[in-house]
Amino acid sequence: QVQLVESGGGLVHPGGSLRLSCAASGGTLGSYAMGWFRQAPGKERVFVANIGWNGITTSYTGSVKGRFTISRDNAKNTVYLQMNSLKHDDTAVYYCARGKLPFRSGSLREDDYAYWGQGTRVTVSS
Repeated sequence: QVQLVESGGGLVHPGGSLRLSCAASGGTLGSYAMGWFRQAPGKERVFVANIGWNGITTSYTGSVKGRFTISRDNAKNTVYLQMNSLKHDDTAVYYCARGKLPFRSGSLREDDYAYWGQGTRVTVSS
């Protein structure tokens, strides 16, 4: 059974940076697209970013384009989300997810992901 564990969340001032990590155990990430989603307080979980299985294609939701970068290190079985110029609206619990089927590009749809982590909390506050 694949388990995903996110880390790197915390409290940061507006304009600051954080790097989230998503490490897998019990299975490989290397052949699968990966995604990051987030759930703000009182809101539904939404798509943030994804990366295709080969690391070539990426996609971001509009509000994070130019500020967030998704990347992967298949040798370490880990996916990252570098978050710069953080804003109050980025406050949320961030989840990583592994795609259902191998050798696919990333997806914006939660249904296309089979495994999810427990989330890491990011709070942007002055």
